[in-house]
Amino acid sequence: MRFLLTLNLLWLGMAHADPLHMLIQSSPLAGSQYYAVDERWREMKIGDRLSLIREPGNRHDPNAIRVEWRGHKLGYVPRAENRPVAAAMDQGDSLTARISRLRDEADPWRRVEFEVFVEL
Repeated sequence: MRFLLTLNLLWLGMAHADPLHMLIQSSPLAGSQYYAVDERWREMKIGDRLSLIREPGNRHDPNAIRVEWRGHKLGYVPRAENRPVAAAMDQGDSLTARISRLRDEADPWRRVEFEVFVEL
């Protein structure tokens, strides 16, 4: 009986806690050389929140997901990795993203990495 009471109390505590987030993808930022990364580089920090904006009408990729930082377009989720994230967004899943790595590299594919989380 004591065990069941403990489980119920734990469940009640979790029901009022902040939502949990599970990492579902870690990727380099695609196309950053064409957008605001160079202009905003000095302002960006690891851990900064990113916005994911679905672009189903994108003429190059129907699964396109634009990545923005503080309203500035930085690039896209890589085409080879965007299908599961696009499907989750289309189903209404609550996703968040953040900058996970910043490197001062000449190769634009190595400059910014980000992570995508689903809210549980």
